Formats: sequence, structure tokens, C-alpha cells
Amino acid sequence: MFDKILIANRGEIALRILRACKELGIATVAVHSTADADAMHVRLADESVCIGPPSAKDSYLNIPALIAACEITGADAVHPGYGFLSENARFAEVLASHHIAFIGPKAEHIRIMGDKIEAKRTAKRLGIPCVPGSEGGVSDDREAKRIAAEIGYPVLVKAAAGGGGRGMKVARTEDDLPHAIATAKAEAKAAFGDDAVYIEKYLEKPRHIEIQVLGDGAGGAIHLGERDCSLQRRHQKVWEEGPSPALNAAMRERIGGIVARAMQELGYAGAGTVEFLYEDGEFYFIEMNTRIQVEHPVTEMITGIDLVNEQIRVAAGSPLSVKQSDVVIEGHAIECRINAEHPSTFRPSPGTITYFHPPGGLGVRVDSAVYQGYTIPPYYDSLLGKLIVHGRTRNECLMRLRRALDEFVVDGVDTTLPLFRTLVRNPDVQNGLYDIHWLENFLKTGGIGSEA
Repeated sequence: MFDKILIANRGEIALRILRACKELGIATVAVHSTADADAMHVRLADESVCIGPPSAKDSYLNIPALIAACEITGADAVHPGYGFLSENARFAEVLASHHIAFIGPKAEHIRIMGDKIEAKRTAKRLGIPCVPGSEGGVSDDREAKRIAAEIGYPVLVKAAAGGGGRGMKVARTEDDLPHAIATAKAEAKAAFGDDAVYIEKYLEKPRHIEIQVLGDGAGGAIHLGERDCSLQRRHQKVWEEGPSPALNAAMRERIGGIVARAMQELGYAGAGTVEFLYEDGEFYFIEMNTRIQVEHPVTEMITGIDLVNEQIRVAAGSPLSVKQSDVVIEGHAIECRINAEHPSTFRPSPGTITYFHPPGGLGVRVDSAVYQGYTIPPYYDSLLGKLIVHGRTRNECLMRLRRALDEFVVDGVDTTLPLFRTLVRNPDVQNGLYDIHWLENFLKTGGIGSEA
């Protein structure tokens, strides 16, 4: 096992990793920008190192500064969390060259799954069902029109190096296609420095279903069921739950088995999430995230398995602590991402938290690194924390979530708590009748104003 782990992240995920390390008896190093000097994980870590000014590129994305922090403190492993350098293959390789373990998958797997085109090719090779579309990037409008005609309109033009909904455009007719390609290419170039795009069939009302996997890096892999992440705004997940209201046990075992076998063949190490669009009983691969997810607590609540603990164990060369037969889905869990944003305009709301009272009670978990008097810096993601609630049934979970949301108090900044108080009372949400477009449409037709 490792002696000391450097946590190359900030906020709630840094605190989550720190807690896992403490439970394993591993010393911790917190790194921070000057803007995060008073962060909770910095206060609780065994050691801390300032790695630069507020800008992420000069601190949390600064690989030389992180390597120096490892060498100064004697850290023998780095946990990257999510975001920042968590899916940066070069970072994993640089760490290896300094004999520092990267708590994540092999660099080659990060690189493969980070390229959307190569990821799709790999998924097909491994037997994972994919959305019909181009085999690789499209070189010109003529080729794009031929492919679109073969798979049928509407089609989705997507950036090969994309993420977060950037570089994605829908073309409903052949006349729409040239403009969609040009716009997607321009967005992709600006956001990712790479204007390669590909085309796939656009599904009208799919759900977003993701399968959590764990691999030991030596041909062993299991799945831990699914999470439904269909409630999204601008392709960003807002509310996640598991199990999905749309799947039954047979569907879960079918797609979970396919994914687990694929990860076994790949020799995948650590935690990962294989994401699908699901429509009319069929699953279509969209991407794989080779890291811990923001919504990983949903899976932890319904399986009782500590995913961060498993990540650390595997990176240290130990086997997974559980077999597929040990995985039992019990009850239902829902996570709400509470952001420091205006609940209807979603304008970021940095500032000082003047009062903070998280909910508690049976089946209620709050993953947050903020506290009363903490000042939210304007430089990073607006996530304040995550409210995760578990119940024996989905209905019990919804009622517990409703109670917990009403208890949650954050003063001093705007938050998205009012949005969730509205969603948990909405009949469509209560009945699980939503797809990836539902929340956007709901917000356009009044949103919280029509339900409050």
C-alpha cells in the first residue's frame, strides 16, 4: 500500500479522497492555489503545498508544480479526482517517469477513451453497442452528406476531442448539415484545439444511462449497476439516480455484463464509467470516462462499495475487494448537484457563505467542502456540494430527498436548491418520466417559476 498520497484536486472531491486515505491509514498531501488556502481539504490534510496563483492553468493544471510537490513531500502516489488532469494521459506518463503512481487507469486507456472516434472504434471491437454513424472523422461536406443519408436524419455532428456539450450540433435535414459541421468544427477548434468531427444518428428522446465498472488491470473487471443521468442542462448532469426508473434487472444484467466483459478484455484498471444513450430498449455507447465520477456516491449508496478505496487498492497492486457475485443493488439513491448559481438564470454566484446548515438523518449524505464563513472563489466550477439520499424504494427516496432539501440552508450566495425543491415535487420526475431533453424544455416553459 502507498505511504503518502498527493491529492491533485480541490473542493468536495479532494475532501472525499482525503477521507478514503485516512480510513486506509495513508498520509495525505493537499495541493492548493492561493485562492484555496483556506479550503477544508487543506486544513485536514497531513501536509499542504501551494502550487500557484488562482488560475487553474498555473496551479491545478501545472504538471511541473505537482511533480515538485510530490518530490518535496515524498508522496509516492497521486489521486487526480475528476476534472483537471484526471484524464490526461501525459500526466500519468510523467508521474510514472518519476516513479510516482497514478491512481487511475493506464495512460493508453486514458488516451484511447479520450478520443471520441477511437473510443467508438474500441467499443465496437469490444462488443459494446454503438450509435450508428461514421467510422471516423468526416473530411468534407460530401462525405458527411453520404454518411448522413445512410444512417438517416436527424444526425448529430460531434467534436472528436469534445466534452461538456461543446462542439455538438444537430442537423435535421441535408440543408442543415454544412452549417452544423462548420459550427461544430469552429467550436471544437476553440475549445479543444482540434477541429475533427464525426457524425452519428441523433436520438430524439433518449435517456442517459451509465454503467459503473471496476477493473484490476489484470483481466478482472466487474460492473456495479447503472446510474440514470438524464436530467441535464446544456449537456451537464444536474440530477443522477440509481437504479434507473427505465430499466429492469434483466436489462441491467445484460448491459452490465457486456461492459464488464469488455473491460476484462481491455485489461482496464480502477474505476471507470461507460456511458450510453438508451431508447426503445436499446443501448448506444457514447463515451467512457476513465476516472471517478461526480455522481459516484449514488453507486456507493446502493452497493455499499467504496469506489475511491477500490481505486487506491488497485493502483497499489492489490486485487479488487469484491467479486461480481458480491455486488447487490439495495434500495434507491438520488444525487442533486448543488451549485452556487442563480436557480433560474444559472448565473454563477461566488461570495462568502454566511450560514450553512446541511441536512442529516437516516439515508442522507452531503459531500461538500464548504463551511460557514467560506468564500467561494470565482475561478473554478460552481459546485458547492452534493446531496445524496438513499431509501428502500424510489418513493421513499424521493420523500426523504424532499425532506432533506427543505432542511438544507445556504445563505450569502445564490444556489440551485430552489430548482431541486421544484423538481422533487414534479409529477414527471416523481414518475421517472423524463429524457435528456426534459429539463431544458421544463426550464423553457417556466421552470421553477411555474412550480414554486
